[in-house]
Amino acid sequence: MTSSVHPPRPGPGGTSPDKLVFTVPSGWRRVTPARFGRESRRDPLLPQLIRNCLLDDDAEQCVQVRLTAADAGNPAARALLDSEAGTALHLHRVLADTEYATLFPRIIGYELDAAEPFLLYAAPRGTAAARTHVMAASDQQRLTRDLMLALCLLDGQGLVPRGVSPATVLWDGARVQLWGLEGVARTGRPRSPWGRQPFCSPEQRQGEGLADARDAVWSAAQVLYRLVTGRPGPADRAPADLGEHRVLDQTLRHAFAPRAADRPTPAQVLDLVAPGAARRVRLTLPADEMRSHREAFEESLRLKRQAPVVRSEDASGTAAGNGTGEVLCPYCLETIQLDLTKLFVTDSRMQYQPLDLGGIKNPVRRHDVMRGAVQKCTADADFPEHFIPVPYLMYGRPLTVAMVGQSSTGKSHLLTQMIAAVTDGGLEPFGVKWQSVNPEQHARFVRERVQPLRSGKVLDHTAALGRDDFARFVESLLITDARGQVRPVAFFDLGGEDLVRTDAALRFLLGVDALIFVVDPALALPLPQLEHVRERWGVEVNRDGDLAFGTVLDRLRKSGPYLEVPAAMVLGKADLLRFQPPVDRWLSRPQATALDPVLMHQESRDVYGLLRRHAGQAWLRPFDAIRRCTLHIASATGGQEAHGRYPAGAGPRRVLEPLLALLAMHGLIDVPGGAETFAVGQTPVVEAVPWPGAGGAEGTQDREDAEGSGGEELQ
Repeated sequence: MTSSVHPPRPGPGGTSPDKLVFTVPSGWRRVTPARFGRESRRDPLLPQLIRNCLLDDDAEQCVQVRLTAADAGNPAARALLDSEAGTALHLHRVLADTEYATLFPRIIGYELDAAEPFLLYAAPRGTAAARTHVMAASDQQRLTRDLMLALCLLDGQGLVPRGVSPATVLWDGARVQLWGLEGVARTGRPRSPWGRQPFCSPEQRQGEGLADARDAVWSAAQVLYRLVTGRPGPADRAPADLGEHRVLDQTLRHAFAPRAADRPTPAQVLDLVAPGAARRVRLTLPADEMRSHREAFEESLRLKRQAPVVRSEDASGTAAGNGTGEVLCPYCLETIQLDLTKLFVTDSRMQYQPLDLGGIKNPVRRHDVMRGAVQKCTADADFPEHFIPVPYLMYGRPLTVAMVGQSSTGKSHLLTQMIAAVTDGGLEPFGVKWQSVNPEQHARFVRERVQPLRSGKVLDHTAALGRDDFARFVESLLITDARGQVRPVAFFDLGGEDLVRTDAALRFLLGVDALIFVVDPALALPLPQLEHVRERWGVEVNRDGDLAFGTVLDRLRKSGPYLEVPAAMVLGKADLLRFQPPVDRWLSRPQATALDPVLMHQESRDVYGLLRRHAGQAWLRPFDAIRRCTLHIASATGGQEAHGRYPAGAGPRRVLEPLLALLAMHGLIDVPGGAETFAVGQTPVVEAVPWPGAGGAEGTQDREDAEGSGGEELQ
């Protein structure tokens, strides 16, 4: 699909000023009166509307691209506008202080969580090529140079403009301005049909293969052929009369190849029309600001790999029990085993009644009754009365997972969407199946948490424990791995106020097998785009880290230089930062269907760098204290709430990855290289086999290797 950009004649229209509130590219908020002109649809096949706009505070002329409230209710339409904003902001960050900034629309501001989300651009510069029948020969070379410059710059950022067409290529007689940012895709992502013939490449039109920068080379060649000849070219091959146009033929003959692999790259074409220009582009782009943080991450992993591993009993979580049928009670932490004389079921008033299995001879019915039964644990007479689901006691050593974070960090929303992703079949690509431990408990979890959240309702805060109460898991599943091993997996979700207690309420942590630490970006990151969120929520940046993190870590057993309980750190509410590097790279990725240790390593490295650079080391305490700890980016809702609801619905993004990492570290999901390498990285040869007299060079070489393998930016 292509978009038609209005000529640069923005005017105030005849309406009285409206108050416009939006975020500027630096992240700060701007409030200004605004006047709007006549509105039209930017493309008949796309939902975005466009209109001229005058910002009255400084008489700034611009255009507004927006969605109506009805269209904004469609997640696909919002995602399209989000993608456009992300591309525009990324280009602004990279090119704002360079000579190349004018090649693209200049974003003025955005407001994407509103009922009617919008973007603001500076007025377009030039006239759409679609309005030119045949371009003068004197202009053709300059337009070709600029167009290839734009494609080369996008390619350098891992971006593919799928919407290059006469409608999106603007020309003012001296320079090009390339619009159509709503059609930009990331290099290497699966192609989807986009664009119109003949300007979209054959593979792009059919949605085959992976997005490639050479897709845009086809589009640019078709635009140039149209400007030279005044007519469109064939949709699947080179024009028959290409040889009659000498300059076009010499420059772009191979650009019309039906397959991307047979076309030149943007840089190769650019060097034909402007030798050396591609190299100058690379030298102009800003230096890498994350290098020192990547080096610190790799050094931390190196120290973890070299530290002695002191495993506590069952620390790996892979044992299936101790051979006696005994498991650890998740509440009182005493051992317990199945005892058919201590079973109970709930009656219609949700009161426990004793269960006598003596009269149930049918094995199928007996198994079904036991699935809904609980056993009273009497292992600790001084502990408050508590009951354990029977299936929890039948499949060897359970795996317990605790969510950690102070109040309002989004732990409950994240856990709810995580469980929902499991029940939607998210584990099946990994050969893992699930079943509820207790059908009644699972039905209640779905009814009280999953269904309301999916319908757009904000969940209530987790209720605090009473003074003498104890932590209970809120959901439990039976997980069957690819080898057929079954293990119960139970999830604890306490309120933040309980996670900073130092009394017996947190004793259950001594038996926990895995932890998920949830970082609230509003509390951790002093970024300007989060200021209005902090003001709305009444919170401030805490440079000392999450108090709950410290309390929990201090409560865990430690028998070596690192804690051995596997953990995942999650930068939650990541939709707040969806345009901030490196969040923009990861949040847009689809849900994983395979665990790639290289990608997991890169995501952990990127999150570590973001927190280290902006939040400080205190927020990385879980990673520093725990030997096997991965870092992730996730959003449980995909947007912000308004009046107790999520206007566009709760659209989770990457919520399952933290659980997948924990299951891999516990051996329930097989990963290349094994669970240990997955958690702490591959040992480089220079680290595993030191040479005499290496001295401090080992660490230097290690950092150089890490740097060389970590140069990938956007995918």
